[in-house]
Amino acid sequence: MFCPCGFGDPGYFIYRAVTQPRSQLMSLPAMASPTLSPDSSSQEALSAPTCSPTSDSENLSPDELELLAKLEEQNRLLEADSKSMRSMNGSRRNSGSSLVSSSSASSNLSHLEEDTWILWGRIANEWEEWRRRKEKLLKELIRKGIPHHFRAIVWQLLCSATDMPVKNQYSELLKMSSPCEKLIRRDIARTYPEHEFFKGQDSLGQEVLFNVMKAYSLVDREVGYCQGSAFIVGLLLMQMPEEEAFCVFVRLMQEYRLRELFKPSMAELGLCIYQFEYMLQEQLPELNTHFRSQSFHTSMYASSWFLTLFLTTFPLPVATRVFDIFMYEGLEIVFRVGLALLQVNQAELMQLDMEGMSQYFQRVIPHQFDSCPDKLVLKAYQVKYNPKKMKRLEKEYAAMKSKEMEEQIEIKAPPARCPAWRRSSKQDSPGPALAGPRAVGRH
Repeated sequence: MFCPCGFGDPGYFIYRAVTQPRSQLMSLPAMASPTLSPDSSSQEALSAPTCSPTSDSENLSPDELELLAKLEEQNRLLEADSKSMRSMNGSRRNSGSSLVSSSSASSNLSHLEEDTWILWGRIANEWEEWRRRKEKLLKELIRKGIPHHFRAIVWQLLCSATDMPVKNQYSELLKMSSPCEKLIRRDIARTYPEHEFFKGQDSLGQEVLFNVMKAYSLVDREVGYCQGSAFIVGLLLMQMPEEEAFCVFVRLMQEYRLRELFKPSMAELGLCIYQFEYMLQEQLPELNTHFRSQSFHTSMYASSWFLTLFLTTFPLPVATRVFDIFMYEGLEIVFRVGLALLQVNQAELMQLDMEGMSQYFQRVIPHQFDSCPDKLVLKAYQVKYNPKKMKRLEKEYAAMKSKEMEEQIEIKAPPARCPAWRRSSKQDSPGPALAGPRAVGRH
């Protein structure tokens, strides 16, 4: 069993917690406050808003609000610490004052990191209690980012993938052959090609990615394999062993609408695009009109958002923050982030033609929130999202597609024989194949 975190990594003990009975959790070795890795959520959450990103915080208790304020302060210090480090790396001038400032910020940060570490350890250990009685606070904490070393366990807990029977089938599935193997082998080299874990044809990352994708193609032969899904599995493999990544992916496909997105018909993708277009037309009508005038269809820029959950759009630290929220709130966050990006960039996009917009989506938008993913989350929760309206649009889309299918069946169906022709064919003697229709012409 492969686990990307080694025994000396604090994440190892957290991962072990998810595989142990609750009664044994307290027997795990004591964990020191970690030195967070560069891609940890502490580095990811670089710029926190001065207010909570959602209105849910209005219903929290004073103690819970104080806790959120501490997390915001931690993110603020992380931003200051990150900017200080960039300044020091770029120039050694005024090094004395820079070092003092950095040391002070780091000292304050270490205490807050320790508090966060203890908090998330408690959440993981008391998961059912938090889900039942502290749901609003848990939602706020997830929106602020799950710490890197806790993602493996928290993601599994969020999607209830900690005790799935399919896990016992995994080793047997790897011994079987799949009709999708060649396609999977071809595509995995294009999945996170610059990431160290997946770099190189013989890398461990590519091998375990192949294993998980192959195993899923065997348990769900209708879906088989779809290229975009490899990015989701790749992210899971960066956090947890392949057996656990497989179980989480199965759960995401079953419970998070992903299976419908990746079916050969991709009917769910059509629905998502339809719903997103409605939101665009309702909230950004001028931009929607501009897109239409340039024949810049929603599917041209938004399809990958839904199929890869922004994993092919943003750098990993930002995309992982979005994925944290997706694990708790589902595809709603994709709609919110997508529309937030359009709101932020509306003025610039209005000045561009189709080719210019395509380049803008590829080169500019992905890096706008590199140093401040919290601002992206804040913008996303300023977007108007109405679940009831989305449900109505879903029914509307289903009715529209049903009507289209009926019309296609009518077009493809052979013409029904005319009763008059049947009467004439009984009276006339058998003749050439065209005798019937000719008789119809005489009536």
